[in-house]
Amino acid sequence: MELSARQPPALNQHRQQQQQQVAAADENSLACFSRSEVLSKIIMYWCCSNNNNSIGGRVINIIRSPQMHEESGKRCYMILLGINYMCLFLGSVSSSLLSKFYFIHKGGSRWVSTWVQCAGFPLLIFPIYFFKISTNRNPFTGFTPRILCLSILIGFFMGVNNLLFSWGNSYLPVSTNSLVLSTQLAFTLITSVIIVKQKITFANLNCVILLTLSSVLLALGSSHDKPTGLTKAKYFKGFFSTVGAGLLFALYLPIMEKIYKKVHCYAMVVEMQLVMEMAATVLATAGMAAGGGFSEMKTESTTVFDLGPKAYWLTVWFNVVTWQLCFMGTAGMVFLTTSLTGGVCMTALMGINVLGGVLVYGDHFGGLKAVSTLLCVWGFGSYIYGIYTKMKDKNEDEEEEEKQTENSKEGNKMNSSDGEANKVMELAEIVTHNA
Repeated sequence: MELSARQPPALNQHRQQQQQQVAAADENSLACFSRSEVLSKIIMYWCCSNNNNSIGGRVINIIRSPQMHEESGKRCYMILLGINYMCLFLGSVSSSLLSKFYFIHKGGSRWVSTWVQCAGFPLLIFPIYFFKISTNRNPFTGFTPRILCLSILIGFFMGVNNLLFSWGNSYLPVSTNSLVLSTQLAFTLITSVIIVKQKITFANLNCVILLTLSSVLLALGSSHDKPTGLTKAKYFKGFFSTVGAGLLFALYLPIMEKIYKKVHCYAMVVEMQLVMEMAATVLATAGMAAGGGFSEMKTESTTVFDLGPKAYWLTVWFNVVTWQLCFMGTAGMVFLTTSLTGGVCMTALMGINVLGGVLVYGDHFGGLKAVSTLLCVWGFGSYIYGIYTKMKDKNEDEEEEEKQTENSKEGNKMNSSDGEANKVMELAEIVTHNA
């Protein structure tokens, strides 16, 4: 009787210890997973689904296998990151060249140039619909009145930025315009430190200094770079309009990074972009209506544009598409990485824009501009190297933590085995005593 009375509590205690060990192991696995910011980003992207049979549901189920989840998450993240950077690459280079093409062939409406930067927002309906059918998430789920108001306000903010960029691009050569915009990276670092508490490291500070020096050399060597017939006043108007556009965009990037911290998934990023582009389009449309932009567009297509109406409308609509690629790629880069990294990736394309302007339009490429471009590449390379070393150190730290976790698990198992042996011995003593 004494044996049967004593045995169940011992067994219950042993089961409780096993359950605690299993729970601790699961908690350690989840904690290890949550330490990876990269994987948490892709989790937010796929876990918008409420259906376990969907892709998002399967990703949630994979969480019980941390290694499989980590490999799948990194692969999906890199694919998504690559798609966004490709959109940024194609959009930035193509839109810059097409905008210059519009002005070279007698197109002169800055409101039209502003309008095409945001009028392609209906194109974002296609990825929103794709997310709906692939994750079973209803569009605009999680949209709060605060997020909606912020999206509208930032959309108007973007409209002003688009107008300044159009003024700068209409006066400056593509190469000069692109390299002047690289100054936004210095402003992005400052605003990122203030708004999102970005840490200043040697890599990002060196990058900013080199790119700023690059822009200074560009300004010093640009006196002979003015197009024919452009007055000095208009040249500097375009120069400072471009600098103003860079300042506003440098403020836009960290603000969006701060807002994206409250965003649940990548689909919400696309939906916010849709609302912002709609607001910017409203502002541009109002400006066109007030300034006679629509009638000017019709007149340009028939009598002003020297390549004819068909080429005019193709130029306008290709501009609409490429600008959407550029802005969506930028938003995705900021969401998946940081505002500073997004700014650096945009700056990396400045060299391509410079080469495009020289090859396509024959822009002057003197010695100072060549040195400026090399400094731009050097600054970007130093930033990428800094990211590489940081990721390498982070991976080493995570591996060290995993080893410590495994050692602690083995220690717990050994302690558990010793505890079980002691319990068996105690139980044997009880049996012997009763006998």
